Amino acid sequence: MSATGALVVVGDALLDVDLVGTASRLTPDAPVPVVEDVEARERPGGAALAAVIAARATRREVVLVTPMADDEDADRLRALLAGRVRLVEIPATGGTAVKRRVRVGDHSVARIDSGAPVAGLGRLPAEAAEVLREAAAVLVADYGRGTTADPAVRAALGRARGPIVWDPHPRGADPVPHTRLVTPNGTEAARVAAAAGVAAEGDGLAAVGARAEALIRHWGVGAVVVTLGARGALLSYGEGAPMVVPATPATGGDPCGAGDSFAAAAALALADGAVTGEAVAAAVASAGAFVARGGASAWDVEAAPGPDVAEPGVDGVIARVRAAGGTVVATGGCFDLLHPGHVATLRAARGLGDCLVVCINSDDSVRRLKGPSRPLVTAADRARVLEALEFVDAVVVFDEDTPAEVIDRLRPDVWAKGGDYAGADLPEAAVLRRWGGQAVVLPYLDGHSTTALVERSRV
Repeated sequence: MSATGALVVVGDALLDVDLVGTASRLTPDAPVPVVEDVEARERPGGAALAAVIAARATRREVVLVTPMADDEDADRLRALLAGRVRLVEIPATGGTAVKRRVRVGDHSVARIDSGAPVAGLGRLPAEAAEVLREAAAVLVADYGRGTTADPAVRAALGRARGPIVWDPHPRGADPVPHTRLVTPNGTEAARVAAAAGVAAEGDGLAAVGARAEALIRHWGVGAVVVTLGARGALLSYGEGAPMVVPATPATGGDPCGAGDSFAAAAALALADGAVTGEAVAAAVASAGAFVARGGASAWDVEAAPGPDVAEPGVDGVIARVRAAGGTVVATGGCFDLLHPGHVATLRAARGLGDCLVVCINSDDSVRRLKGPSRPLVTAADRARVLEALEFVDAVVVFDEDTPAEVIDRLRPDVWAKGGDYAGADLPEAAVLRRWGGQAVVLPYLDGHSTTALVERSRV
């Protein structure tokens, strides 16, 4: 397998159209909204969306192998794909599949589907067979329109040299037997497992794991990962304990296309040489970020570059709290070794408002303040530990010796300081006065400090 080979996406391409408008009244003849001021927004759908998502996440060539009809909708889809992915067309019968969502704000109120299913593809073009055979990895994006059931496509998949990731559909075909990873969602896994005679009740991890094991036996594939939305994903190899990858909460985005993002990220990771567990972890993170950016609705919007460490959500957290009229609280420190004194201060700080942003010194900043032997824990790991606390909403790393600059950027309503500063004029107070913020001192749990912990460890 070539380390620089293409990722090939094969499956059913759709044209997705969002009809977005406003609604302030119901029709007089039925309890349904009147949608006005409608704007049509077109984008690639199905396997085409998966290919575009993959292309934006990699420097590899991404090739889309898909049936394409000869109609105006197909021409519009070709135009959307031009310059983004390489399109290898399979002659198709029937019209282009079009999925139209009628949306008001962030909510869908109706969906209108059109286009005949693809049938009888016949001989696979030589170019399609070749790119499938030579692919670094193959993503099968099945949308139940017949592509994956065609004997010519299945034969070509059987000759693929790279790992195959199969994103199934309830109306689609079974994965080919040597597929590396199949990615059903919870509903799909339950439906197929029930059809195979496995009646695992409930949606707990034990039931999901039992279904995944049954699907591996049923399909004869290497592994199954059941995607569980906000709960993350469960990966099973058919025996032993499954691996569960929790998801980072993502709010406010459009979940449409999250499964495509997940499968695309997994396929790209396998193409780069990752093991299956690593690919699933990367896929969970990618799907969460995709939804947070706006999902399929933002398919052609460039993602803003993020900072190197632990600051992806701070602006969003603050914006949401302020939009709701809430209070933003911030605090700061090195937090080199998290101890009960830190926890008590952070918990108390969170109680002062509606979110808590923790500002931590970078590694260079800690060395300047504490000496060359510190920090004991890197900024990235300190941030991860703090973010795991339920009362911490976001973490920001700053490189200066004092948090004055980061306070000025975040502009919290309250700056909380732990320690024996009662009655003293805190250095941060002058910065907060610029916008009417307040610096406060919180009770400190005596007898706990990182320096003391380090000294005791040396005895």
